[in-house]
Amino acid sequence: MSFFNGSDSLFIDGVAMTFTSGLTWIPLYIALIYLVIKNNENMSQIFLIIGCAVGCIFLADGIADYIVKPLVGRERPTNDPLIKYTIDVVNNYRESNFSFFSAHAANTMSLAVFLSLVIRSNPLNYALIIWSLLNCWTRLYLGVHYPSDILVGIIWGVIVGFLFYMIYRKIYLRISPKLNYVSSYYTSTGYSHDDINIVFLVISLELAYIIIWGGIRYSM
Repeated sequence: MSFFNGSDSLFIDGVAMTFTSGLTWIPLYIALIYLVIKNNENMSQIFLIIGCAVGCIFLADGIADYIVKPLVGRERPTNDPLIKYTIDVVNNYRESNFSFFSAHAANTMSLAVFLSLVIRSNPLNYALIIWSLLNCWTRLYLGVHYPSDILVGIIWGVIVGFLFYMIYRKIYLRISPKLNYVSSYYTSTGYSHDDINIVFLVISLELAYIIIWGGIRYSM
């Protein structure tokens, strides 16, 4: 636990605090919704994808927060009386609910896996998986989860992502023709590389915001 937790750098503290906030990533979610709307032919397809993506988050998060955490009752490292004074707490950031398992890890990984299977763009796939893993790192760095919380969250997120993709695929084939796109301008599932580049632009701007506003602001 101590290997991942905290550092002597106020800059990294700020980056981790800003990165872990759900509000930080609202522009990314909007860009992904734009990508889905722009690259699907009708509202049935659009609502199916958005509905499955929302379902990923609700199932991944809901099982963690409302079923497993209360049943296991594991205190977070920052709140555990046995070790809380050895934990490097950033900006007095402590969460009050239980630790096992990480909802952050589960819901970000479920979304990354589901969208990767739907869009089928290798660069975007890597970016979304790395985004999820960096979210996992922030939870360890901030001392609000143990490594086992993160590992189980990642595994559950992968399962949920695959589950909703199977649901999506089964329904999609009923409401849409099965098309294979063979073009350098589109992925195999019909997503424009130009539109995917817009998502990358948003991610780049968000990272700049995290470094400038988060890292430098906390350092001052």
